[in-house]
Amino acid sequence: MAGAYGQTVRGTGGAIALWVLTRAVLLLLVFKVAWFPHLPGPDVTSDVSGIYHGWFDVLRTGTYPMSDVTWQYPPAAAFAILAPGLLPFLGYASAFYVLACVFDAVGFGLLLRAGSRSGRSLRGAWVWVAGIALLGPTAYARYDVMVTAVAVAALLAGVAGRSSGGRRRAGGGRGRPRLMGALTGLGALLKVWPVLLLLGTPRGRWTRLSWGSAVLAGAAVVLVCALYGPGGFAFLTFQRDRGTEVESLGSLVFHIARHFGWQGQVLLNYGSVEFVGPYVQAVSDAAMGLSALGFCWLLWWRLKARVFTAATLCDAAFVAVLVFTTTSRVISPQYMLWLVGLAAVCMVVRESVMGLPAAFVLLATAVTLLEFPGGFGHVVGSDTQGITLIVLRNGLLVAATLTGGRLLWKSTVSAPPPHTAGASAGGDAPAGEGSVSPDAASDTSATAG
Repeated sequence: MAGAYGQTVRGTGGAIALWVLTRAVLLLLVFKVAWFPHLPGPDVTSDVSGIYHGWFDVLRTGTYPMSDVTWQYPPAAAFAILAPGLLPFLGYASAFYVLACVFDAVGFGLLLRAGSRSGRSLRGAWVWVAGIALLGPTAYARYDVMVTAVAVAALLAGVAGRSSGGRRRAGGGRGRPRLMGALTGLGALLKVWPVLLLLGTPRGRWTRLSWGSAVLAGAAVVLVCALYGPGGFAFLTFQRDRGTEVESLGSLVFHIARHFGWQGQVLLNYGSVEFVGPYVQAVSDAAMGLSALGFCWLLWWRLKARVFTAATLCDAAFVAVLVFTTTSRVISPQYMLWLVGLAAVCMVVRESVMGLPAAFVLLATAVTLLEFPGGFGHVVGSDTQGITLIVLRNGLLVAATLTGGRLLWKSTVSAPPPHTAGASAGGDAPAGEGSVSPDAASDTSATAG
């Protein structure tokens, strides 16, 4: 016991030291005190100093930037854009970077705390430290780290242990479905994708509580945003009209076609660098069709799954966001933060089967840094280096998605019939309790604790 405690303390100390070191480097980079001389490319901080600051000036007048097609985010995104105003003693960009670091620290702290508990693992904290560092300064130059911290908090609430005093909650067991649902509702109105965290909730009362809380929290946020000012849902039209971004999976068609006489262009369109020209709409439609097929598979999995544990809750969320990201018409570098955060939560739960997909995501994040900002000129030019980087990064994402989907199905659908612990299979058991496979039955307490 003492040896295990000492190992945990050493692991915690090492993770904290590496977090401090790597985040100091990130702050030096975004504040332009230091830079990567071997990674030339676009200024990753221009979105904050230019676009975000411009939105800030509009939002503080009491309206959303309805005439700006680059505003493609749900209404609660205004909270993140306006947040630097809480630090009036700093310039807008400087305040944004500081807040990004604060949310990074919150996500890391939650993972460290959860991973230090009995039956958990510190691997999640290490994945968070490494993954955000591997993305480089882009991690602090977008508001996605804030959204990801909220998503991490939501999932960790779902796999939390007993409530205070050792009493079980009214929902019938462990985990905090109402808190998870409320945080998920907020996250979905910050950037949509966190709604996928609810995919793996156990059937019955646990799902009703978490999904109901998400709806109520989302409705409350929508009401606040509607009262704040008009234009909160203008982003829906702007998203609909987007094309195929140069870093997406579908973009490979045009990267290669340009070498065979395709008569199209690469233009800044709807806030991202996209292909414009013949057949682009067809490829964009195909990408949306692929996303639809992916979500049909996820729905089929939900109907067929027989095992719902704490690991299932995390693994299903991770796979769902992998499907969402990999098949998207746009795969911006900051999207990797979503996957890193969910992979980190999976690694906190020892019973998670997502080890290999998480490794693929970390590798893809490292390649993303080479692709943006360093190799972005090569990507835009569709030269050999650019195509190689896109093939490698997107190939790793495809591998993570397919592997994750197979492992999720195998662990929850193809597993032997579950033994129940105080609840019928598929009933009111919360994450980490009740409906578990025979192999996990003896580890139920550790899974939920």
